[in-house]
Amino acid sequence: MGNLKEIQILWDYMKMNHKLKHSDCIIGLGSMDTNVAKVASDLYLKGYADKIIFSGGLGKITYKLWNETEAEKFAEIAIKLGVPKKDLFLEKESTNTGDNFRFTKRLIEKENLNIKTCIIVCKPFDEKRAYAAFRKIMPEYEAIIYSEKISCEEYYKKNGEEWIHVLVGDIQRMKLFYEKGWQIKMEIPSEVWNAYEILVNKGYNKFVLKNEQDDGEKKNIETVLNKIKI
Repeated sequence: MGNLKEIQILWDYMKMNHKLKHSDCIIGLGSMDTNVAKVASDLYLKGYADKIIFSGGLGKITYKLWNETEAEKFAEIAIKLGVPKKDLFLEKESTNTGDNFRFTKRLIEKENLNIKTCIIVCKPFDEKRAYAAFRKIMPEYEAIIYSEKISCEEYYKKNGEEWIHVLVGDIQRMKLFYEKGWQIKMEIPSEVWNAYEILVNKGYNKFVLKNEQDDGEKKNIETVLNKIKI
Protein backbone atom coordinates (compact mmCIF):
# COMPACT_ATOMS: atom_id res chain seq x y z
CA MET A 1 0.00 0.00 0.00
CA GLY A 2 2.56 2.51 -1.23
CA ASN A 3 0.15 5.46 -1.21
CA LEU A 4 -1.00 4.89 2.37
CA LYS A 5 -0.17 8.44 3.48
CA GLU A 6 -2.43 10.11 0.89
CA ILE A 7 -5.17 7.48 1.23
CA GLN A 8 -5.11 7.87 5.01
CA ILE A 9 -5.50 11.65 4.68
CA LEU A 10 -8.63 11.22 2.55
CA TRP A 11 -9.94 8.46 4.84
CA ASP A 12 -9.54 10.63 7.95
CA TYR A 13 -11.20 13.60 6.24
CA MET A 14 -14.25 11.53 5.34
CA LYS A 15 -14.85 10.34 8.91
CA MET A 16 -17.55 12.09 10.99
CA ASN A 17 -16.89 10.29 14.31
CA HIS A 18 -20.48 10.58 15.50
CA LYS A 19 -21.54 8.87 18.72
CA LEU A 20 -24.36 6.37 18.60
CA LYS A 21 -27.66 6.90 20.37
CA HIS A 22 -31.13 5.38 20.04
CA SER A 23 -32.96 6.63 16.95
CA ASP A 24 -36.25 6.08 15.15
CA CYS A 25 -34.71 4.11 12.30
CA ILE A 26 -31.52 2.87 10.70
CA ILE A 27 -30.93 3.75 7.04
CA GLY A 28 -28.45 1.46 5.29
CA LEU A 29 -27.04 2.97 2.10
CA GLY A 30 -26.64 0.43 -0.66
CA SER A 31 -23.27 -0.30 -2.25
CA MET A 32 -21.07 -3.26 -3.11
CA ASP A 33 -19.91 -3.30 0.53
CA THR A 34 -22.26 -5.81 2.16
CA ASN A 35 -20.74 -5.05 5.57
CA VAL A 36 -23.10 -2.07 5.58
CA ALA A 37 -25.99 -4.53 5.88
CA LYS A 38 -24.21 -6.41 8.67
CA VAL A 39 -23.48 -3.23 10.63
CA ALA A 40 -27.07 -1.98 10.22
CA SER A 41 -28.40 -5.35 11.37
CA ASP A 42 -26.09 -5.39 14.38
CA LEU A 43 -27.33 -1.95 15.44
CA TYR A 44 -30.94 -3.11 15.11
CA LEU A 45 -30.28 -6.26 17.14
CA LYS A 46 -28.57 -4.17 19.85
CA GLY A 47 -31.72 -2.02 20.12
CA TYR A 48 -30.55 1.24 18.58
CA ALA A 49 -33.71 1.40 16.41
CA ASP A 50 -36.77 -0.74 15.72
CA LYS A 51 -36.75 -0.55 11.93
CA ILE A 52 -34.27 -0.55 9.06
CA ILE A 53 -34.61 1.09 5.66
CA PHE A 54 -32.23 -0.31 3.06
CA SER A 55 -31.84 2.09 0.15
CA GLY A 56 -30.31 1.11 -3.18
CA GLY A 57 -31.13 -0.05 -6.67
CA LEU A 58 -28.12 -0.90 -8.82
CA GLY A 59 -25.28 1.65 -8.86
CA LYS A 60 -22.18 2.25 -10.93
CA ILE A 61 -20.46 -0.90 -9.66
CA THR A 62 -23.19 -3.25 -8.46
CA TYR A 63 -25.10 -3.30 -11.75
CA LYS A 64 -22.14 -5.29 -13.09
CA LEU A 65 -22.11 -7.69 -10.13
CA TRP A 66 -25.65 -8.50 -9.00
CA ASN A 67 -29.01 -9.44 -10.51
CA GLU A 68 -30.93 -8.11 -7.52
CA THR A 69 -30.97 -4.60 -6.09
CA GLU A 70 -28.65 -3.52 -3.31
CA ALA A 71 -31.64 -3.11 -0.98
CA GLU A 72 -32.82 -6.67 -1.66
CA LYS A 73 -29.30 -8.05 -1.21
CA PHE A 74 -28.92 -6.23 2.10
CA ALA A 75 -32.35 -7.37 3.30
CA GLU A 76 -31.45 -11.01 2.70
CA ILE A 77 -28.33 -10.56 4.83
CA ALA A 78 -30.30 -8.85 7.59
CA ILE A 79 -32.95 -11.57 7.71
CA LYS A 80 -30.26 -14.27 7.95
CA LEU A 81 -28.77 -12.36 10.89
CA GLY A 82 -32.11 -12.33 12.70
CA VAL A 83 -33.82 -9.07 11.70
CA PRO A 84 -37.58 -9.67 11.30
CA LYS A 85 -38.82 -9.03 7.78
CA LYS A 86 -41.65 -6.87 9.15
CA ASP A 87 -39.11 -4.32 10.39
CA LEU A 88 -37.39 -3.97 7.01
CA PHE A 89 -38.36 -1.37 4.43
CA LEU A 90 -36.76 -1.38 0.98
CA GLU A 91 -36.11 1.51 -1.38
CA LYS A 92 -35.06 -0.18 -4.64
CA GLU A 93 -34.80 2.61 -7.21
CA SER A 94 -31.88 4.85 -6.25
CA THR A 95 -28.59 4.70 -8.14
CA ASN A 96 -26.70 7.47 -6.30
CA THR A 97 -26.37 9.00 -2.85
CA GLY A 98 -28.72 11.90 -3.51
CA ASP A 99 -31.49 9.58 -4.65
CA ASN A 100 -30.85 7.32 -1.66
CA PHE A 101 -32.13 10.15 0.50
CA ARG A 102 -34.75 11.58 -1.88
CA PHE A 103 -36.39 8.20 -2.37
CA THR A 104 -36.01 7.19 1.28
CA LYS A 105 -37.78 10.38 2.30
CA ARG A 106 -40.56 9.52 -0.14
CA LEU A 107 -40.82 5.99 1.31
CA ILE A 108 -41.03 7.35 4.87
CA GLU A 109 -43.89 9.64 3.86
CA LYS A 110 -45.69 6.98 1.81
CA GLU A 111 -45.53 4.39 4.61
CA ASN A 112 -46.45 7.01 7.27
CA LEU A 113 -43.44 5.98 9.32
CA ASN A 114 -43.00 7.97 12.51
CA ILE A 115 -39.37 8.94 11.95
CA LYS A 116 -37.52 12.04 13.08
CA THR A 117 -34.08 10.67 13.91
CA CYS A 118 -31.93 8.31 11.84
CA ILE A 119 -28.70 6.37 12.03
CA ILE A 120 -27.20 6.44 8.54
CA VAL A 121 -24.97 3.42 7.92
CA CYS A 122 -22.58 3.74 4.99
CA LYS A 123 -19.11 2.71 3.84
CA PRO A 124 -16.32 3.78 6.24
CA PHE A 125 -14.79 6.16 3.69
CA ASP A 126 -18.09 7.75 2.67
CA GLU A 127 -19.36 9.24 5.93
CA LYS A 128 -18.87 12.92 5.16
CA ARG A 129 -20.37 12.78 1.69
CA ALA A 130 -23.39 10.88 3.04
CA TYR A 131 -23.81 13.55 5.72
CA ALA A 132 -23.50 16.43 3.24
CA ALA A 133 -26.15 14.94 0.96
CA PHE A 134 -28.47 14.04 3.87
CA ARG A 135 -28.36 17.57 5.31
CA LYS A 136 -29.29 19.02 1.93
CA ILE A 137 -32.11 16.62 1.08
CA MET A 138 -33.55 15.70 4.50
CA PRO A 139 -32.81 18.78 6.66
CA GLU A 140 -35.89 18.28 8.81
CA TYR A 141 -34.50 14.96 10.12
CA GLU A 142 -31.66 14.40 12.57
CA ALA A 143 -28.90 11.98 11.63
CA ILE A 144 -26.01 10.09 13.14
CA ILE A 145 -23.53 8.86 10.54
CA TYR A 146 -22.03 5.46 11.30
CA SER A 147 -19.95 2.79 9.59
CA GLU A 148 -17.94 -0.35 10.17
CA LYS A 149 -15.24 0.20 12.79
CA ILE A 150 -12.10 -0.62 10.85
CA SER A 151 -8.80 1.10 10.08
CA CYS A 152 -7.85 2.37 6.64
CA GLU A 153 -5.08 -0.22 6.34
CA GLU A 154 -7.36 -3.09 7.44
CA TYR A 155 -10.02 -1.99 4.95
CA TYR A 156 -7.42 -1.96 2.18
CA LYS A 157 -6.26 -5.48 3.05
CA LYS A 158 -9.85 -6.76 3.00
CA ASN A 159 -11.05 -4.97 -0.13
CA GLY A 160 -8.08 -4.37 -2.42
CA GLU A 161 -7.63 -1.21 -4.48
CA GLU A 162 -10.96 -0.71 -6.29
CA TRP A 163 -12.53 1.29 -3.44
CA ILE A 164 -9.67 3.81 -3.55
CA HIS A 165 -10.89 4.95 -6.98
CA VAL A 166 -14.32 5.52 -5.42
CA LEU A 167 -12.85 7.41 -2.46
CA VAL A 168 -10.84 9.70 -4.76
CA GLY A 169 -13.91 10.36 -6.91
CA ASP A 170 -15.95 11.15 -3.80
CA ILE A 171 -13.44 13.79 -2.69
CA GLN A 172 -13.95 15.58 -6.00
CA ARG A 173 -17.73 15.27 -5.59
CA MET A 174 -17.51 16.98 -2.19
CA LYS A 175 -16.56 20.12 -4.08
CA LEU A 176 -18.51 19.73 -7.32
CA PHE A 177 -21.80 18.62 -5.80
CA TYR A 178 -21.89 21.57 -3.43
CA GLU A 179 -21.36 23.83 -6.44
CA LYS A 180 -24.25 22.06 -8.18
CA GLY A 181 -26.49 22.55 -5.12
CA TRP A 182 -26.75 18.81 -4.45
CA GLN A 183 -25.25 18.83 -0.95
CA ILE A 184 -24.26 21.26 1.77
CA LYS A 185 -20.81 22.82 1.80
CA MET A 186 -18.06 20.94 3.60
CA GLU A 187 -14.68 22.64 3.70
CA ILE A 188 -11.84 20.71 2.06
CA PRO A 189 -8.47 21.53 3.67
CA SER A 190 -5.53 22.08 1.31
CA GLU A 191 -3.81 18.97 2.70
CA VAL A 192 -6.78 16.87 1.64
CA TRP A 193 -6.99 18.39 -1.83
CA ASN A 194 -3.25 17.92 -2.32
CA ALA A 195 -3.55 14.25 -1.38
CA TYR A 196 -6.48 13.91 -3.80
CA GLU A 197 -4.43 15.39 -6.65
CA ILE A 198 -1.47 13.11 -5.90
CA LEU A 199 -3.70 10.03 -6.06
CA VAL A 200 -5.38 11.20 -9.28
CA ASN A 201 -1.96 11.67 -10.87
CA LYS A 202 -0.98 8.17 -9.72
CA GLY A 203 -3.92 6.71 -11.63
CA TYR A 204 -6.69 6.43 -9.04
CA ASN A 205 -9.04 8.30 -11.35
CA LYS A 206 -11.60 5.77 -12.57
CA PHE A 207 -14.48 7.75 -11.02
CA VAL A 208 -13.02 11.25 -11.37
CA LEU A 209 -15.18 13.47 -13.56
CA LYS A 210 -13.26 15.31 -16.24
CA ASN A 211 -13.60 17.02 -19.61
CA GLU A 212 -13.87 14.54 -22.46
CA GLN A 213 -13.71 14.54 -26.25
CA ASP A 214 -16.37 12.47 -28.01
CA ASP A 215 -16.62 12.55 -31.81
CA GLY A 216 -15.01 15.95 -31.85
CA GLU A 217 -17.61 17.41 -29.49
CA LYS A 218 -16.27 18.69 -26.16
CA LYS A 219 -18.20 17.46 -23.14
CA ASN A 220 -17.71 19.72 -20.15
CA ILE A 221 -18.04 18.56 -16.59
CA GLU A 222 -21.60 19.89 -16.34
CA THR A 223 -22.74 17.44 -19.01
CA VAL A 224 -20.91 14.55 -17.41
CA LEU A 225 -22.36 15.33 -13.96
CA ASN A 226 -25.87 15.32 -15.33
CA LYS A 227 -25.46 11.91 -16.98
CA ILE A 228 -23.21 9.80 -14.79
CA LYS A 229 -24.57 7.31 -12.27
CA ILE A 230 -23.05 8.12 -8.90
